Amino acid sequence: MRLANIITAVSDILAGVAIAGSLVSIIFPEVSPGSSLGTLLIRQGNAAMLYPILLLVVSTVCLYGGGVVLNDVFDTNLDKSERPERPIPSGLVSRRAAAIFGSSLLIAGIVAAALSDRNELFSQSTLLAMGIALASVVYDKWSKHNRFFGPLNMGFCRALNLLLGMSLLSYAVSIYWPVAIVPMIYIAAITMISRGEVHGGKRTSLYSALVLYILVLIVLLYIAFLQKTLLNTLPLACIFSILIFPSLQQAIIKPEGPRIGKAVKSGVIALIAMNAAWAAAFGDIYFAVLILLLLPLSLLLAKLFAVT
Repeated sequence: MRLANIITAVSDILAGVAIAGSLVSIIFPEVSPGSSLGTLLIRQGNAAMLYPILLLVVSTVCLYGGGVVLNDVFDTNLDKSERPERPIPSGLVSRRAAAIFGSSLLIAGIVAAALSDRNELFSQSTLLAMGIALASVVYDKWSKHNRFFGPLNMGFCRALNLLLGMSLLSYAVSIYWPVAIVPMIYIAAITMISRGEVHGGKRTSLYSALVLYILVLIVLLYIAFLQKTLLNTLPLACIFSILIFPSLQQAIIKPEGPRIGKAVKSGVIALIAMNAAWAAAFGDIYFAVLILLLLPLSLLLAKLFAVT
């Protein structure tokens, strides 16, 4: 299930919730202007939205886990030669059992999203969860074999995941959906370079990823500047930069498989820092700290379980 990666998916949800929370004073007139959702939950002790947030977290855990399990199911024959230590080719888990488990996780993810909105069965959250499940299966089975559509498809899954967090407040998705383009570009860049982690890659792909990384960082800081939260966002953006650029630089110097693998691993884990920066950029320092606290847990799990 790539447990370290699942923590990054949880950070997507929390970042989306924080972004949506910037509208909380507009939707709830009784809340003082400028209040973030974190302030509402922690300082004011208002736990009214805690239940749907937890369900969205459960949803993304199941959706991400199901997606990567099915990825291993579809990759069984390839993994027999390239990664024989994986659970299915090593014989630890049967392909049939993995297929049932992965499919069950996707269904559970959709159900959890549906339960997050008690007022509407096919809510915005439900539709987004269904979109993530469909997009992940399309990637696992077909698009990952295409150099262009594969990275784009994977980035699209992450974009939908951020929107799933925003769907806590239905207004937020229609207002802030362009923000999801940024993680889509970022994940597309990581997916693009990950193709070289087994047999080595090309410097052109790595340089392209470098340009996209810089673009993502610039957009993040520009939005923070527009929101007048640049000072709070800068430290988190620095942590994000420290996590992604050194390993990518090493891969560019010598584009061999192990170095590219480290760059991909760092890029995935760095999503937590980027999501913390998003929360700070939209004025929710409480959620920013909460998201950042996920980083040590993800790093620990990355030592115990495969990331790529």
